[in-house]
Amino acid sequence: MTGNTQMQGGCLCGAIRYQLSAAPFAADYCHCRKCQKSCGAPVASWMDFKTTQVSWISGAVTEFASSENARRGFCSTCGSTLSYRDVGHPEYMTLAIASLDNPDAVAPTYHIHTDSQMKWLSITDKCQRYPQGQS
Repeated sequence: MTGNTQMQGGCLCGAIRYQLSAAPFAADYCHCRKCQKSCGAPVASWMDFKTTQVSWISGAVTEFASSENARRGFCSTCGSTLSYRDVGHPEYMTLAIASLDNPDAVAPTYHIHTDSQMKWLSITDKCQRYPQGQS
């Protein structure tokens, strides 16, 4: 993202919309079982921001506490997965890359929790892989 270009995104039904004022500082593929179950997919793709870089234009996510520290945000109308937040790090917000209006604008650069990767999913990219979270 350069100049006045700002990325936007939202949920499937359009009730929730957000705008980003910066490029993500990280983007990953997550293969953990909680992401697989919450997204209904073999892998989730996430991008990380400082909370000050994310503006909610309309609507608000409903959050589910998937663990003691994790909060997963979704649209209560259409069920779209939108966000992930670690309550121990309130200065950061993680958003689903697929929720962007132009998801091709952000490409993940590494895989995490590959010890939970579906055996039938063949991945041939050259991204770094971490069996658990990134250290």
